Amino acid sequence: MDAHNQAFAFYGGVPQQMIYDNLKTVVDQVKMGKERQFNQRFMALANHYLFKPVACTPAAGWEKGQVENQVGNIREWLFTPRVKFDSFEALNQWLATRCEELSQRNHPVEKSQTIAECFLKESPLLRQITTPFMNYVEHLLRVSRTCLIHVDRNRYSVPAQWVGQVVSVRMSANTVTMVAENQVIAEHQRCFGRDQFICNPWHYLPVLEKKPGALRHGAPFKEWALPEAIEKVRLQLQRQGQGDRDFVAILLLSREAGLDTLNTACSLVLETKVVNASVVQNQIQRLIEPPRPPTLDATNDSALKVEPEANCQHYDDLFGGSRYVH
Repeated sequence: MDAHNQAFAFYGGVPQQMIYDNLKTVVDQVKMGKERQFNQRFMALANHYLFKPVACTPAAGWEKGQVENQVGNIREWLFTPRVKFDSFEALNQWLATRCEELSQRNHPVEKSQTIAECFLKESPLLRQITTPFMNYVEHLLRVSRTCLIHVDRNRYSVPAQWVGQVVSVRMSANTVTMVAENQVIAEHQRCFGRDQFICNPWHYLPVLEKKPGALRHGAPFKEWALPEAIEKVRLQLQRQGQGDRDFVAILLLSREAGLDTLNTACSLVLETKVVNASVVQNQIQRLIEPPRPPTLDATNDSALKVEPEANCQHYDDLFGGSRYVH
């Protein structure tokens, strides 16, 4: 589903018909002739974009034209020699650039035109995209006592206030999103390993109010990589009497403001060399409070440019011959 969304966005529209080679994520059952039982979720995608899916006949390679040969050619053009990347984002960006370069080659049939020029003529035939398809698979799952959702053999954290409740878990190609009461309560990058613990420490802050000692030994906080300024303030607070509790209070105050605001406040406090919970909280309040309106200088603008004149004739006009005065 994600591949369809990205392909249609790249081409700038949707074709009227798409041919599939009976892959299992599209075709649930191959029947007689051209009759197929398509996957229900795939049909939702096809109905959303209004294209007709057509499945190839098994063992009938001539129906696919030169597709398989072109796949082999593209593999040779793009991946010889073999390339390496640090992330899928870098790989996809490089592939997009290479595809744009390959589109400047001559068309295999229309020799006098490039591939890009031929596509430019065909693009008006594509149906325009109004709304992208919501490409996720949804599950209704209950949040465990440890603020976790178990899905796809991995564990993802959820804010502590949703413990014991059923939430909607939407799994897309790259993200896992938790939704409850028509709002997103948590979102994580999808993990494709097994038995992994994917955690957001901010989800466990309400737990720290009751158990501040978990900040040192709790699993969600062991690998919490805090910015340097925040880590220095944390170490100095821990040398004081109630260091863990004071640091938890600071985290709770900065929960809405964010980690960047907390980092800025800690940097300002370290410059003053007076590190305690009250000073840090004061700096956070100063950073998150709305800006004050500018002070008005009324010394020059308050004088009247046209002074009013007392005219008693208005009262005489009211009494002049009017019966309604009585």
